[in-house]
Amino acid sequence: MDNNSILHDRRKMTVPHGVGVFNPATVVSARNAIVRDANGKELIDFAGGIGVQNAGHCPPPVVEAICNQAQKLIHTCFNVATYDIYMELAEELITLFPHGEHTKVMLTTTGAESVENAVKIARQYTGRSAVIAFTDGFHGRSMMAMTLTSKVSYKLGCGPFAPEVYHLPYPNYHRYHDGLDRDQFVQRETGRLRESLINRVDPNNVAAVIIELVQGEGGFVVAPVKYIQELRSICDEFGIVLIIDEVQTGFGRTSKWGAYQHYGITPDLSVWAKSLGAGMPIGCVVGRAEIMDSALPGTIGGTYPGNPVCSAAALANIRYMKEIDINAQADRVGAIVRERFEDMQTRIGAIGDVRGLGAMLAFSLVKNKERVPDAALTKKLVLACLDRGLILISAGVFGNVIRILSPLTISDELLIQGLDIIEEELERLTDP
Repeated sequence: MDNNSILHDRRKMTVPHGVGVFNPATVVSARNAIVRDANGKELIDFAGGIGVQNAGHCPPPVVEAICNQAQKLIHTCFNVATYDIYMELAEELITLFPHGEHTKVMLTTTGAESVENAVKIARQYTGRSAVIAFTDGFHGRSMMAMTLTSKVSYKLGCGPFAPEVYHLPYPNYHRYHDGLDRDQFVQRETGRLRESLINRVDPNNVAAVIIELVQGEGGFVVAPVKYIQELRSICDEFGIVLIIDEVQTGFGRTSKWGAYQHYGITPDLSVWAKSLGAGMPIGCVVGRAEIMDSALPGTIGGTYPGNPVCSAAALANIRYMKEIDINAQADRVGAIVRERFEDMQTRIGAIGDVRGLGAMLAFSLVKNKERVPDAALTKKLVLACLDRGLILISAGVFGNVIRILSPLTISDELLIQGLDIIEEELERLTDP
């Protein structure tokens, strides 16, 4: 009996087709970097729940915290009855991510909810309406977050979208360098950024700019440091709130607690989720107290944000990540993956480029001398790797990027085994 097929048949009968299938794997249980599917087969996990399991599946301190908290209090709604675990988690987040002299935190349930609330806060603080986002960005699937998201296939038939959102070109050196070196490219792109405030939108009507420093769904494209520093200067010059989206980059993925810590800047607001809760649904908005306090009572919040069980899980997860030095784990994983990918690039012509930061690494797959994105090969590789016992997912606006989001706690042995599978299957698929 094929239990995997049975599960997928049940899914087809009960779940709308619009809930995408990024990989046809199934799961019954998971520990650290191993997933056990419905047939009892063990799979190496290079997807990590799309960047959620930085500390591995079911870390024991988190499981214990969930069980203990569930026996005491599951829910009251923080707006109805205040409880300590919310503030304890907020205080821990403030220690990790100070935004100026005084920082405040609101907890949310998801990354999209964090984005929605950050935009509301920025608009109330500035009294302005416009928001600038970037091409190829992904910020969620709720209405404002989906409007900010650039990938068209995620929003087909869902309009009309929120007004006063302007998309500017993301500084993607790999795609748009036009023969320039990196410094020349950044100079050109920052010039275009300033021009957009003349020919696209009045900066005095812009409430916020939101940007991913490493684009997640966009294909692990890394923003140049000098570009982000100039963006910070522009926001300061015109009183614009700078929002950094750390939903996929946060909690060690780039080998720092937050990707912004690589850039020598501090955001006004930042949004987080995914690996904050080790799989429990929780996110947050972190920001300068002056900005956070500008939101009028009742305009931000909800029923479940800061749920006691989720908060307890997140607090235990952060403390566990500190204990195991999650950033050092990311350095280890990132070094192994980057070395392997760059070596593969020299021998496999289908690999276009290797990109990423820390342990947030990927390569693109292309065909012919024109380097045309090869989404078909990417899909074949994902399925071939699953047959070999490796869960892999793609990314990129053209669907041609293989990304690595394995738990950062994965052993060297399993990591290398997974990379061997990728290399062997890609060589097989591209062997003339």
